[in-house]
Amino acid sequence: MKAYKGFDKNMQCRGFQFEVGKEYVEDQAKLCQRGFHACEAPLGVFRYYAPNQSVYHEVELSDVSNERKEDSKVVGKNIKIGAALDIAGLCKAQFEFVKAHTTYEHTDPKQATAGEYGAATAGEYGAATAGEYGAATAGEYGAATAGEYGDATAGEYGAATAGEYGAATAGEYGAATAGNSGAATAGEYGAATAGEYGAATAGEYGAATAGYRGAATAGYRGAATAGNSGAATAGEYGAATAGNSGAATAGYRGAATSKGRATVGENGIASVRGNNVSVRGGMGAILVICVENENDYDIKEWRAAVVDGETIKADTWYTLLDGQFVEVKN
Repeated sequence: MKAYKGFDKNMQCRGFQFEVGKEYVEDQAKLCQRGFHACEAPLGVFRYYAPNQSVYHEVELSDVSNERKEDSKVVGKNIKIGAALDIAGLCKAQFEFVKAHTTYEHTDPKQATAGEYGAATAGEYGAATAGEYGAATAGEYGAATAGEYGDATAGEYGAATAGEYGAATAGEYGAATAGNSGAATAGEYGAATAGEYGAATAGEYGAATAGYRGAATAGYRGAATAGNSGAATAGEYGAATAGNSGAATAGYRGAATSKGRATVGENGIASVRGNNVSVRGGMGAILVICVENENDYDIKEWRAAVVDGETIKADTWYTLLDGQFVEVKN
C-alpha cells in the first residue's frame, strides 16, 4: 500500500531511526500500538508531524492491519521509505488521492459538469466541474474544479481548484489551490496555495503559501510562507516566512523569518535580514538581525539577543545600528 509518513528533522519517529530506501519489519501491526504507521491521505501527516519541524516521505506498507479510526492512519508490519516530499508534493499527492477516491460513473448526482457561466454540484464522493465564471461544489471525498473567475468548494478530504481570480475552499484534510489574485482556504490539517497577490489560509497543523504580495496564514503548529512584500502569520509553535519587504509573525514558541519585519511571541525565534529591517519578540524570545551591504547583499553585520525585559524589552521593535540593538521610534 502506498502511504505517507512524517518524521522529525533527523528522520526519526518516536525515537526510531529511519533511512531513505531502507526496509523495516515488525512482528506485529496494531493501530497506535505496534508496527509502522503512516497515512493514506497525504495531508493527514500534518496531524502527527507539524510542517514547521518535520520532513515527509512516500512509503510502501505491507501486511497492513484492517483497523481504522477517524482519519486515514494505517499500520503495517513492513515499511519501505521512499522519496521525500515537500509541501507542494504533498498537495499534488492529495489531489491524486482524492481523484482516485472519486466516483465518475453516474452523472446524477455523482458527477456534475456545467459549461461557461454554469454551476455544478455533485454529491458525496462526486466530482464537479464548472466552466469559466462557473461555480463547482463537491461533497465528501469529492473534487471540485471551477474555471477562470469561478469558485470551487470540496467537502472533507476533498480537493478544490479555482482559476485566476477564483476562490477555492476544501474541507478537513483537503487541498485548495487558487490562481493569481485568488483566495484559497483549506480546513484543519489542509494545505492552501494561492497565486500572486492571493491569500492563503490553512487550518490547525496546515500549511499556507501565498505568492508575491500575498498573505498566508496557518494555524497552531502550521507553516505560512508569503512572497516578496507579503505577510505570513503562523500560530503557536508555527513557522512564518516572508520575502523581501515582507512581514512574518509567529505565536508562542514559533519561528518567524523575514526580509522586512518579524515578530514572535514568548520563547520564539525571530530573524530578519536586509536593510531597514526590524524585529520584536515576547519574553524569552531570541531575536536575530542581519544587515546586508547595499551593493552586493553580503552580510555587513549581525547580532543576536534574548528578550530579558531589561536590556531588550518585550514587544518592542528593534533594529541594528553600529552592531547594537536600538529601539525603533515609531
